[in-house]
Amino acid sequence: MTTENQIVPPTIPGPDPNPRKPHVSIPALACDCHAHVFGPQTRYKYSPSRRYTPADALLPDYVHMLRVLGFGRGVLVQPSAYMTDNTALLDALAESEFPLRGIAVVEPTISDSELERMNTLGVRGLRLNLKNANGMDEAGALRIAQRIKDLGWHIVLRIDSDDLDATERLIDKLPVDVAIDHFGQIPVKEGLNGTLFTALLRLLRGGRLWMKMTGPMRISKQEFPHADVVPFAQALAETAPDRLLWGTDWPHTTIETAMPNDGDLCDLLSTWIPDADTRKKILVDNPARLFGFEAG
Repeated sequence: MTTENQIVPPTIPGPDPNPRKPHVSIPALACDCHAHVFGPQTRYKYSPSRRYTPADALLPDYVHMLRVLGFGRGVLVQPSAYMTDNTALLDALAESEFPLRGIAVVEPTISDSELERMNTLGVRGLRLNLKNANGMDEAGALRIAQRIKDLGWHIVLRIDSDDLDATERLIDKLPVDVAIDHFGQIPVKEGLNGTLFTALLRLLRGGRLWMKMTGPMRISKQEFPHADVVPFAQALAETAPDRLLWGTDWPHTTIETAMPNDGDLCDLLSTWIPDADTRKKILVDNPARLFGFEAG
């Protein structure tokens, strides 16, 4: 465990500290819909049950990266290294003058007053992991979703490809919208007609699901520019452009490929989504609706 006087060395690399301006045109008020902040360790202690220890990835560094890329908004997602201690996330939302929203991870016993405090600070959803032994079961997910409904929040859900039918039934039961990270962790080797991707397209057409086009290196079997992800990204954009989001996934924890430059990641958009109007929809209009930003 980290103590006030002890710094635990990182077990994973930090992000590229020199983001470059992308070549693709980024529209005003574009939103990075998935990122994390970490540290400093002397202020925010990591969970002793964490899977990894990240390098410090501080709020000023994140905002600097967004400004270089040309983004005007961002969404911070509670990382697993902090489990349900949202202090670092909430402090970042409170301290930042940059327009940010947050996605928290909470215990089922969280009070209504704490949910309301989070809402005031800019939290707009909860992240659930139904596969983790420390996560929430289906009954708990339904109860917490009912409690956040009046706040206008959504659930960020890890899609369980091992029991897709159960996952679809759960999404149908939830009284709030559902977003999923990292292309739903689709197995690209199955192709566009694979069971999971076909189901994701069906859910997107139904208007209950939002898809984050984040972390292509997490599903790709190839190095950058992850050409095997392109047909999936294009199929998503053709199927449900009104339900798609994009994010850097900064600072890119636990990836098994080379650390990307975030400007390079932005430039993938020109191949995934060649049409500028569709890019604006995904980068500006859709996140404004889901996270409660003013319309662009």
